[in-house]
Amino acid sequence: MMIFCCPACGSALEREDRALRCANGHSYDIARQGYVHLLPVKQMHAKIPGDTKQMVDARRVFLSGGYYDAFRDKLAELTDKYLPENGVVLDAGCGEGFYTSALYEKAKAKNGSVSGVDISKFAVKAAAGKYKGIDFAVASLFHLPCAENSADVLTDVFAPIVPEEFFRVLKPGGVMILAVPGARHLYGMKEVLYKEPYENEEHDTAYDGFEYLGRACVQKFITVNGQESIEALFSMTPYYWKTDVEGGERLRALDVLETEIKFDFLVYRKK
Repeated sequence: MMIFCCPACGSALEREDRALRCANGHSYDIARQGYVHLLPVKQMHAKIPGDTKQMVDARRVFLSGGYYDAFRDKLAELTDKYLPENGVVLDAGCGEGFYTSALYEKAKAKNGSVSGVDISKFAVKAAAGKYKGIDFAVASLFHLPCAENSADVLTDVFAPIVPEEFFRVLKPGGVMILAVPGARHLYGMKEVLYKEPYENEEHDTAYDGFEYLGRACVQKFITVNGQESIEALFSMTPYYWKTDVEGGERLRALDVLETEIKFDFLVYRKK
């Protein structure tokens, strides 16, 4: 089931040939890779919003190494737990589709569907080109082009959390799964980058209209081999933008990086 709606008027979108169209005559072309651009110009706060092609390519290099497979598998397990038969999943901030593809396999087994949105055209293009059967769209999480009460499960992995929008698109009783970094996630990297490495804060945040169901943790140690993979991991993190030159040089001098990784999945149900 298509959950995308027209960003101009809010009407339902239907697929016609190589475009999505609404009853009011608004039309959005489907790109060759299979995605659609539903981000109005007025919502673009940069000429090219979101991750660049270089950032997307780097993330694909790292994720292809299997380092985050345990996180992907746990998210898919949680989604399967809460997804009803014929259910609808929305991956908010889908990136290049690494997690979305695993969600699709769970949904497909229940005759369900998956949609993914991200503000980065490069990420969505990469996702749609690689993973078929999923509806992908370039869109803002702050203005989701999705109908009200249309999703059974909404996932968000390290993307902006917009509780009001997520509440709007989830069905009553629908589940929101947020992935946040654990206290010592990438601590081994921080020990290289900073003279005084710090732990991430861990706390359970309450959101209006949602019941907190609990926290699921995935924690392990990884060994990242090769400068290309280490650099790719670095570029995926916020540390890439706030580390001084010396810290970056220390990391780039490594051929092997050993670090702890930890994701916490926070689960909420819409009241």
